[in-house]
Amino acid sequence: MEIKHCVTCGQVFQPRPQVPQQCYCSAKECQRERRRRWQRDKLKHDPDYQDNQARAQQAWSNRNSNYWREYREAHPEYVDRNRTQQRERNQRPQNAAIAKMDVSIPVIPLPSGIYRLHLIVPNEIAKMDVWTVEITAHACQCVPHVEIAKRGRVP
Repeated sequence: MEIKHCVTCGQVFQPRPQVPQQCYCSAKECQRERRRRWQRDKLKHDPDYQDNQARAQQAWSNRNSNYWREYREAHPEYVDRNRTQQRERNQRPQNAAIAKMDVSIPVIPLPSGIYRLHLIVPNEIAKMDVWTVEITAHACQCVPHVEIAKRGRVP
């Protein structure tokens, strides 16, 4: 019989003969991690699963519309902790921008070409998997001169 190391805890285990590709031991935490990884992969790559999960979550939310209100009433320490954390966030310098989805609509769109994206790790608050990047032209054709209309002047 083959002996393997669990990918979660590293312990040696003997896989079941019915599951030759078994990578996780039978410990509760390792099985929980296996299911967690399976679900994360499913959510990332399976549109049907994503849709099903979104509909199930919406249905639960509709059935339990007062959940968070009741939770906050029953857990005042949660409310206090959240308020404290928000006060700390509010004390940070206000020059930090908050990134939002589809926030940038350039006046002059970038011409097609090859660009290098360089990830910048900001200290700002980012929503949804936002990347802050620096875009550098790597190899592209020159941008034609664009006339910019100015207010108050009539040609």
